[in-house]
This record gives sequence, structure tokens and C-alpha cells, in this order.
Amino acid sequence: MRMSTSHCTIITAIAAFFLSAAVLSRSGPALAGDALPPFKDDLFSKQAVLQTSDDGAFELIDYDEMRDINGRDQIPQKRVQQKYVALGVRKSQADETLSFDGIKLDVTRVGPAANAAFTVIFIHGRDGDRRLGANDYSFGGNFNRLKNLVAGNGGVYYSPTVKSFDSDGVAAIEGLIRYASAQSPGRPIILSCASMGSQVCWGVARDGDSVKRLKGMLVMSGVTDPDFAKSPYHKAKLPLWFAHGSRDPVYAAADQQALFETLYKAKYPTRFTLFQTGNHGTPIRMIDWRRVLNWILAG
Repeated sequence: MRMSTSHCTIITAIAAFFLSAAVLSRSGPALAGDALPPFKDDLFSKQAVLQTSDDGAFELIDYDEMRDINGRDQIPQKRVQQKYVALGVRKSQADETLSFDGIKLDVTRVGPAANAAFTVIFIHGRDGDRRLGANDYSFGGNFNRLKNLVAGNGGVYYSPTVKSFDSDGVAAIEGLIRYASAQSPGRPIILSCASMGSQVCWGVARDGDSVKRLKGMLVMSGVTDPDFAKSPYHKAKLPLWFAHGSRDPVYAAADQQALFETLYKAKYPTRFTLFQTGNHGTPIRMIDWRRVLNWILAG
């Protein structure tokens, strides 16, 4: 039996509704399993694992610039091939300026402002702004996949502009975390930071009020906090995932790997993805967002 286009549209909408409802029903602290179903996994998740250790918590992933940039992008580093993106998610995207505690914060929001199943916040590095984490075509389409994984499953994604990476920048993101928590009470909040933005992640980790609202963190190509073990985040044993390129010239991968190994030996919930021959921007392009989000949500 053939169905009309309108019937297919209705069925698709109903399926999407029940998928979002299922995620909402499982989005509390006890969330387990793969909460987020596959999305373009054949393009983003089939990465060759060269080595594993620490019971799989550490993975060395094969990375090849000719394959993973030139072979993936229509215009290298600027525009990925069309098959890597799904632009329907733009319908739920908006640029906003939020105000809290005397702070104004420019954000790009993707997904519902209130009653979201979960929240993901991405913090850019130096010289970036909210556009970086919302760009569908750069970094191999990986932000487009993230937007679809979050908003497509009832969650909300925020890409804010961080004007500084000092205490003021940390305060702004702490305000965003409180705001997101108030908009979607009791729902998980995941913080991800890249490069110099990692200083914001470590700063937030020291704030007990923010830690109570967080579910986990992802740190990509970042600096290391030597005092992390003294933080409320560490005390709460919230999941922490690291990702780095092996030949990162900005922040050495060995520093983050040393922190990971210390945490792992202490039975802290942590994972490390190292991209062999990867550069500073490699984790943003190559990180498997579905794996990271599902691991943190299940923690």
C-alpha cells in the first residue's frame, strides 16, 4: 500500500514526538543505556581503533588528514560535503541575548528553551564566538551532528560567546548553567569546552552550586588543572571525558593523559580519546558526540 506525502509527514512527526517523550521520561539521574539513537553513525562513528588500554577507557584512534579533512570536505576546513549535514534542525535554532545576575550573554540556542530533556553547552576557544559551535559545515559537520543529536531528541544545545577565559567568563557560564537548570528543572546538563575554553570548564568545576546541576564534562584539546582533585566536581565523581590530538602544538596531549591516568587509577569515571597524528582542532572535528553524550547520560 502506498502512502501519500501527507501521511508520511504525519507518521514522521508522530515518531519524533514519541522519541522525544521517551528521552524525557529517561532523562533523570538514573538515565541508562543509549539514550540517543544513531544519527549518521556510518559517517561519524566508524573510526578505526589502533589501541586500547585501561579496560577500554583509553582509546587511540586512527586519524588521517587526507582522509578526514580533504576526503570529507567539499572545501577543506571550510565546508563539509552535503551528506554529512541535515539542516532541518535550523528550524529550532535562534540567536539570543540572555541576562542574569547583571551579565549579558550572547548565545545560539538549538532546541526548546524550556522543559528540555537535557542540555548541552559548548565553550569555544580563543578568537571564537557563538557562531563556531553552531556552524553546520565547518569541522567536518560535527557540530551539525551534535545539534541533531541534542535537539532531535528533545534536548537543548547552547553555543555561547565567551568574552574572556578568566573569572568573568566562568561567571557567565555559571549563570547559563543556572538559567538552563531553571528552564528545565532536574534535567541533565553537560558542559563541553575546547582549547582555551577548557579554563572555563575547570573554573566551573570549582563551583559547588554549578556542580550540583551538572551531569558531566567533555574537555577537548585543553589545558590541565593541577588542582582538579580539590574541586567539588572531583568530589562528586561526575563523568569526565578527554579528547586530544597526539601532536597538538598548543597544549600537549601528554599533560591531559597524565591527569586521565591519575584519575583512572583512583577509579574515577573518566575516558580519554587520543587521535593519532591529530592536531589542535582534530577532536572538535572527530569526536563521536553520540558516544560521549550517551556515556555521560548513563553515568
